[in-house]
Amino acid sequence: MKTLVIVSHPYFSQSTAIKSLQNAALDSENVTVRNLESLYGDDIGSIDVAAEQNAYIGMDRIVFMFPIHWFNLTPILKAYLNQVWTYGWAFGPEGKALVGKEMLVVTTAGATEHTYSPAGIVQSTMEEVLTPMKASALYVGMSYAKPLYFYEAMGATPETLADFNAHLMARLN
Repeated sequence: MKTLVIVSHPYFSQSTAIKSLQNAALDSENVTVRNLESLYGDDIGSIDVAAEQNAYIGMDRIVFMFPIHWFNLTPILKAYLNQVWTYGWAFGPEGKALVGKEMLVVTTAGATEHTYSPAGIVQSTMEEVLTPMKASALYVGMSYAKPLYFYEAMGATPETLADFNAHLMARLN
């Protein structure tokens, strides 16, 4: 299965978990990784829509890898989806570029699993927080795989990062 991994982290130099997961993905066969901040910085106007759409050609699975950013996508990832998943390409008349591909969301949170529970402070599970990604996948004809989410990612130990990576590799292979 050919996989395209779209990575976004607004503070990548400070990241441990997303950086580790990206490196694990780079070591996988049949995986192409595109880090949005490495390509475009924080300039949402510089996204090369044609290049990004071309990156999907021949891919079976699209992985979005990002930290939960105020219970949402990162700013550039949201802009990326707005610009790249266009009418006529991703959906609408003749818009079939994503039909049949699988979407996998891989995300990290600095908070605990309890925080993302009905009893936690946000009173929402991680799956509920990710509902817009699920809805987007289904809207454009993709299948939506059970997401991978990792809690307490800030300050994760090397052992914890190795565990995160092992879970990712099990899903990619």
